Amino acid sequence: IILIISAAVAIQYFGTRAITRAMNRLASTDLILGPGNMVARQKERARTTGTVLSSTLNSIVWIIALAMLMGEFGFNLGPLIASAGVIGVALGLGAQTIVRDVLSGIFMLVEDQYGVGDNVEVLDVKGTVEKVGLRITTVRDSNGTLWYLRNGEILKVGNLSQSG
Repeated sequence: IILIISAAVAIQYFGTRAITRAMNRLASTDLILGPGNMVARQKERARTTGTVLSSTLNSIVWIIALAMLMGEFGFNLGPLIASAGVIGVALGLGAQTIVRDVLSGIFMLVEDQYGVGDNVEVLDVKGTVEKVGLRITTVRDSNGTLWYLRNGEILKVGNLSQSG
C-alpha cells in the first residue's frame, strides 16, 4: 500500500514537473515567425494547456492508484469496472454540453481566436477578455459587467485587437 501511494505521488510530482518544463519551453519558443509575434498570448495558451495536461495526469494517476489500493484490500474490481462502463455512458450523455464547451475551448486556443486583453464582440457582449479557460471565457464590458461565456455557445467572435 505504501509502495502504491509512493509511486502515485512520485509519478504525479515528476509528471507535473515535466509538463511545466515543456510548457515553459513552449511559451518561450518563437513559434510564430514575423512581425505578428504575440508572446504574451502564446504564454497564456501554454499555461492553459499545461494546467489541462497536469489535471488530466493527476486524475488518471489517482484513479489507477485507488483501483490498485482497492485490489490490495480485497475488493472485487470486476463488477466495479463493468458498472463503470454503464455509468460512463450515462455521464457521457448527461455531460454533452461540458464536453462541447471543452472541445470548443481547445480549438479556440489552438486556432488563437482571441486571448486575454483582446477587445472582442462575442454573442451580444462587447468588451475586453479577462480570462480564457477551456470551458468558460470571461469578458468585461464597458459598463463593468463581467460576462461568463460558455465556449460551446460561442458561434462567432469579432476580435477587434487582431490586425490582419
